[in-house]
Amino acid sequence: MWPPKRIEPLPGQESVWDYPRPPRLEKTGARLRVIFNARTIADTTAAYRVLETSHPPVYYIPPDDIVRHYLLDAPGGSWCEFKGHAKYWSLVVDGRTSEQAAWSYPAPTPQFADIAGHLAFYASRVDECWVDDERVQPQDGDFYGGWITSRIVGPFKGGAGTRGW
Repeated sequence: MWPPKRIEPLPGQESVWDYPRPPRLEKTGARLRVIFNARTIADTTAAYRVLETSHPPVYYIPPDDIVRHYLLDAPGGSWCEFKGHAKYWSLVVDGRTSEQAAWSYPAPTPQFADIAGHLAFYASRVDECWVDDERVQPQDGDFYGGWITSRIVGPFKGGAGTRGW
């Protein structure tokens, strides 16, 4: 359905339809955590979030706040018209693997230089992601990797029938 019907945000909420295109990068002081196989993979209050029209925020966690020995280079890559070439990472924790659970931009475009080397995790490919004290819901479709909380409203791109948004 085009155009999608914007959900009106309540006080304290944001609408993803108010996010810009091209996307905006902003620092966040929210506490972000990523958990896989009962291990905390990442825990930070020094991340960035990327905000793009129709997408839940994607959080980029600094490498110093990630337990790096659980990460392995993953095959493949992708291209973002705004950020450049993405590299993928798999998680291996105590014998359990999640393929391409995270991605990063080793050499992003100048507008996104602050997230060079930071990792973003797919909430659907780990056991838990948290923003402050709220457990995240994964963005449908598993391509974009946005984190959905009660603080944002959609509708969100990613599900069936949203490809042309």
